[in-house]
Amino acid sequence: MDPHGAGAAPQPDLDATDFDSYSDADLVRLNDELKKRNTLLDNENKLFESYLARVNPVGGGTALASAKAGSHAAANAVSGVGKDDATLMDSQIEEERKAAAAAAAASDAAGRREKKKKGEKTKEVDKPIPLTPEQKSEIATRELEELRDEIEKQKEEWGKILDNYKAELEEVEIRVSDIKKSMYEFKRDIVQQAVNQRTGKVVAERVLRYFDDKIRAKEAIIEKVRLKNATLKVQKNKLHLQLKQKEEMGEVLHAIDFDQLQIENKQYLAKIEDRNAELLKLKMTAGNTVQILNFYKKKLQSLTGESQKLRNEIDQRRELLSKLNSESSLVSQERKKAEEVNLRLKEKMEEFRVPPVMEYVHIKAEQHDLIKKVKSWERKVEIASMQTHRMKKIWYQIH
Repeated sequence: MDPHGAGAAPQPDLDATDFDSYSDADLVRLNDELKKRNTLLDNENKLFESYLARVNPVGGGTALASAKAGSHAAANAVSGVGKDDATLMDSQIEEERKAAAAAAAASDAAGRREKKKKGEKTKEVDKPIPLTPEQKSEIATRELEELRDEIEKQKEEWGKILDNYKAELEEVEIRVSDIKKSMYEFKRDIVQQAVNQRTGKVVAERVLRYFDDKIRAKEAIIEKVRLKNATLKVQKNKLHLQLKQKEEMGEVLHAIDFDQLQIENKQYLAKIEDRNAELLKLKMTAGNTVQILNFYKKKLQSLTGESQKLRNEIDQRRELLSKLNSESSLVSQERKKAEEVNLRLKEKMEEFRVPPVMEYVHIKAEQHDLIKKVKSWERKVEIASMQTHRMKKIWYQIH
């Protein structure tokens, strides 16, 4: 809507218009133009009504009623335009103009408060004074500022509501994380570790002890919160007492001090939100750390069991190696004895003289027995050396 009316096209003089000479298309076009003009005037009247109700809510009732009546009359006139109703339409449009002028004059008269000179009587307004484009522009500007102020107030209110919703959402997220942490601890401490190996059921004593510990922890938190609440109540009473003393002494906060305190309060609230976000991150990090720690604890237990198995196997291999070493030493001694016997036999064979036949037969039989014994001992030595070589390989593989 243009308050100055500069954007509106010049309207024809309906009194001097010959509607009989108009065609149906011209009458439809004129009807559309008059509808647009009436819509413009209706919006203008609403603007003036809101301004008048804000400036003078009590004295503007008559002007508002007349403006509304003029607007309705103009709307009825537009709806009944035809070739035979031209005179009626002209008269209704004139009434609408007068009603709009009366509303503007009433708003101007209510807005102006001039001081009257001493002894001078107030003069009654006989005819309405139309508003100038500058006055219309000023009214529209003021209403626009009021509308902007109202929009800003609504933004502040909805911003507070949005902040409250965000705070509630953060609180819900923190509670959900605490519940997840409690569920994880319950599964870790009760479901996995408090199961009886024989019956396969959860031990009731462990469950009761777990919930008793949780209840004691909650009671400790409640006690801390109660003490904190009592401290805050004492501080609140002190502040109320100080404020009352300042009011009695006339040291009430000014608007500038109050604005400064609001700025400081916003800064502290922002810091508190940052600290809360940091605390939430630390809680999540602590939960992840606990999960990783439990994983590595389980891994450490499995590795410790495997290490114990390997130690037992190493002890067994050492015992077997010691036995093999003792057997190898015995075989070495027997081999030395056999070599000495063999050496003596070789010396005797070198000093051999042809004996009698029977003696030769006996000696040959004894030699045959000795050769069998030598082969047997050599076989034993070979087996022992192979066993020793295999045990050395096993020992090297272990170390």
